[in-house]
Amino acid sequence: MEHQIFKLNGMSCAACASAVEGAIRAVPGVEVCTVNFGAEQATVTYDPQRTTAAAIAAAVDDAGYSAHLLDDGIWLEDDRDRHARAVAHRWLKRRAIVSLIIGGLLFFGSMPAMTGLTIPFIPHWLHDPWVQLVLTTPVLFWAGNGFFRRAWKAFRRRSASMDTLVAVGTGTAYLYSLFPTLFPQWFRAQGLAPDVYFEATAVIIALILLGRLLEDRAKGQTSEALRKLMGLQAKTARVVRQGQVVDIPITAVQVGDVVVVRPGETVPVDGEIIEGSSTVDEAMVTGESVPVHKQAGDEVIGATLNKTGSFKFRATRVGQETFLAQIVKLVQQAQGSKAPIQRLADQVTGWFVPAVIAIAILTFMLWFVLIGNLTLALITTVGVLIIACPCALGLATPTSIMVGTGKGAENGILIKGAESLELAHKIQTLVLDKTGTITQGKPTVTDYLTVKGVANGNELKLLGLAAALEQNSEHPLAEAVVQYAEAQGTALPRVTEFEAIAGSGVQGRVAGQWVQLGTRRWLSELGIATDALTGDWDRLEAEGKTVVWMAVDGQVEALLAIADAVKPSSRTAIRTLQHMGLEVIMLTGDNHRTATAIAQEVGIHQVIAEVRPDQKAAAIATLQRKKDRHTAQAARIVAMVGDGINDAPALAQADVGIAIGTGTDVAIAASDITLISGDLHGIATAIQLSRATLQNIRQNLFFAFIYNVAGIPIAAGILYPFFGVLLNPIIAGAAMAFSSVSVVTNALRLRNFRPRPLT
Repeated sequence: MEHQIFKLNGMSCAACASAVEGAIRAVPGVEVCTVNFGAEQATVTYDPQRTTAAAIAAAVDDAGYSAHLLDDGIWLEDDRDRHARAVAHRWLKRRAIVSLIIGGLLFFGSMPAMTGLTIPFIPHWLHDPWVQLVLTTPVLFWAGNGFFRRAWKAFRRRSASMDTLVAVGTGTAYLYSLFPTLFPQWFRAQGLAPDVYFEATAVIIALILLGRLLEDRAKGQTSEALRKLMGLQAKTARVVRQGQVVDIPITAVQVGDVVVVRPGETVPVDGEIIEGSSTVDEAMVTGESVPVHKQAGDEVIGATLNKTGSFKFRATRVGQETFLAQIVKLVQQAQGSKAPIQRLADQVTGWFVPAVIAIAILTFMLWFVLIGNLTLALITTVGVLIIACPCALGLATPTSIMVGTGKGAENGILIKGAESLELAHKIQTLVLDKTGTITQGKPTVTDYLTVKGVANGNELKLLGLAAALEQNSEHPLAEAVVQYAEAQGTALPRVTEFEAIAGSGVQGRVAGQWVQLGTRRWLSELGIATDALTGDWDRLEAEGKTVVWMAVDGQVEALLAIADAVKPSSRTAIRTLQHMGLEVIMLTGDNHRTATAIAQEVGIHQVIAEVRPDQKAAAIATLQRKKDRHTAQAARIVAMVGDGINDAPALAQADVGIAIGTGTDVAIAASDITLISGDLHGIATAIQLSRATLQNIRQNLFFAFIYNVAGIPIAAGILYPFFGVLLNPIIAGAAMAFSSVSVVTNALRLRNFRPRPLT
């Protein structure tokens, strides 16, 4: 199956999105289709043996819209889309301005007729129906021709949209006004006042176009985070070619090229440093505010900022394979997806327009056929058609999702879909893998104790002896000792007669002394007394650390405790999550003693230890079936956080899988949310963002539903028999136009989201 994203053009409301979705789903071979009105995207899964992307685009064209595939040329296509949007925005602005000027003139010209008063500063010629006809005609057929064109296309497809409501409403007012203008005497002969409503036609179109203009501008801001990400990439790269350093476009960089980066420059593509060192600011991509020291052998990420030194690196990923490009694709995919809460709005808009047309017909029949008041019938019918636009409903969810996922990317949180974003706020149980998630994921010396304590640099000399010996070993713990010694600036003397004893330790002659490093049992077997540091050994062993004993010339001199150190942020992050009401559990394959020691250090009270990789998914399933002790629900929403290949099944099993971005590609692929920096505080931020987004969506849906539920009866004249209150079609047009703007503006408030520290 192929999975593709199409950029859509020509949609004006949620009903249009439903029509496009139906047209794509009707293509043979299409399995899944999701059209997002706010993002103007269609996400399609199809069988390439039965159909093609071109056939899907053709189906959209036949439905009266247009679509083009977002392929690997994501940067170029984004530029093209932005240019097309700018042109369309200017054209819309021009029509809105002309309509507002003419509509304003007509509105003032009609004030004497509407108020029954003589207003001296309004020219008499503006009262003339023929002048109003001449002024209204270009507004209707030039500025408003898009409504009629799209309404006609919808009619040919046997469907209706928001444009149908506007076209029928304004067209009815225009045609009705045309007859009293041409035949005023006939109207007077029938006892009817030859009133015209040209001003309603022009002002309604002007206000709707103004609303569209403001909405279009606001919708453009919903993708600001995505544009920021795309704008991070450097435009050129300094590459070594044939012994010369040359500047080339970033698109010409190839895998294997040696790239030179100077202080203050942006790293152009992903790669591995081969020469030099520097500090690199990765905040734009990872969310980490502290610059990271980089040296030979370290990986650098494209779009990050080099701070102090110069270095050369070998390009490993270019073009659409770079880390930044993958982030952009994930954010685009998330912004184009649908949240489950959006299904309610989609179901409503599916039947909303036909229902409104039926209500409008019923309103006309009620006032004209039963009451006999043609003027009242016209005003109420047009008011119902105009005020009932479902645009606000269609925009309520996707705009919030777009802003929310973009804000997540700014905070170093990649959310793969709207469903994951919505579900995150419901998490009740959070399961954390230990190695690489709570801990650093590599052995580190945590304690170094000597028999004689700190005396005349004796401890550094002993450390140098130990590191020199371990430098010859391939054991993972040996590397930890060497790195610790190097960090202390200790010199490493020459080693001879090196020997590794499997399961016990290593020994050899270092600087003329016989040095042994290994287990307490091994040293005891060699007849070396280990009583000197027994108390410290007991304590370190109880903490779940691996203790390496050091003997020099047959005498115990020091202890080195090695463990997978806890990340500095883990303790406060876990406390924050617990304060948010989450049940936090550690799931690990390590033994109970080590797991319990780490859990106590970070404040976790429940541990599931000694679980094989193939049992982790089953453990998650068991937790999902566990009843909530507070709500007695039959199942719990469980999130799993991990970083390794062995975590992938559990990540997929969990309701929400959260991968540490510093982990494996397999784990990231199996997850729903990725924390780029590896900081567990990102989990709390993701949950807070989910809660803020869902609250924002509910506000939007409430405003949209309340507006339509209250507006339609008032427009139909329900208050007129009791209070004499009648909704002018102009007011209906203004309310409809600005309802959509208010929904989008409310969604944009999410751009101010900031994670709240709870500890």
